[in-house]
Amino acid sequence: MVKVIMHGCNGHMGRVVTDICSKDENTKIVAGIDPYTGVPNEYPVFESLDKCDIEADVIIDFSNASSIEALIKYAVSTSTPVVLCTTGLSDEQLGEVEDASAKVAILKSANMSLGINTLMDLVKKAANIFVEAGYDIEIVEKHHNRKVDAPSGTAIALADSINEEYGNSYEYVYDRSTRREKRPSKEIGISAVRGGTIVGDHDVIFAGMDEVITLSHTAYSRSVFAKGAVEAAKFLVGKTPGMYDMKDVIADK
Repeated sequence: MVKVIMHGCNGHMGRVVTDICSKDENTKIVAGIDPYTGVPNEYPVFESLDKCDIEADVIIDFSNASSIEALIKYAVSTSTPVVLCTTGLSDEQLGEVEDASAKVAILKSANMSLGINTLMDLVKKAANIFVEAGYDIEIVEKHHNRKVDAPSGTAIALADSINEEYGNSYEYVYDRSTRREKRPSKEIGISAVRGGTIVGDHDVIFAGMDEVITLSHTAYSRSVFAKGAVEAAKFLVGKTPGMYDMKDVIADK
């Protein structure tokens, strides 16, 4: 039985993870962390990690960027692995996460779904064909109106999966409203849409002469991300310090 601390337990994703763990005979949430403690739970909830006196095998994090420093400090001090699902981290925070991974196992992924992680491999293969043929690359992502960071971490990860194949020679462009010039070839345009209850849509567009190829992923429920996080938590238990991602989880299946 894998014992889990749910960091951000009363948020939208925290509730979904809680529901999945309640039906999974191999996992159990033993404590939750959330500043909003008024939500009824079957496990004790603490306002912050420094008030938590319950040990666990792993932490699943779906919180917000402002909580990351305290999370990393706790994980290192208690040698508790972390499945880090919060997006929108600053460069400084990402550096702290990287430093902490030398002392504790951390699995960080912009998106926890199997489909998105497969899409990242597919866009690499597509880029090897279309970039050489002069196709332009655009990424459009759509999310619900409560998402605070834009563009999404997944959109950036999709762009990175292409850019890394070409020595990070592409520039990311998020807004062309102030520009009056022809589109350069060495850029990836990334557009964000926010509205309603959209769970998550990502389109990677390769636009060439007289044809457009679009590789897409649509999430119809947050459960795809929550399920991936729970599987990642099982994978991470007992791992040596280091940085891991969903590709490691998939490879372990």
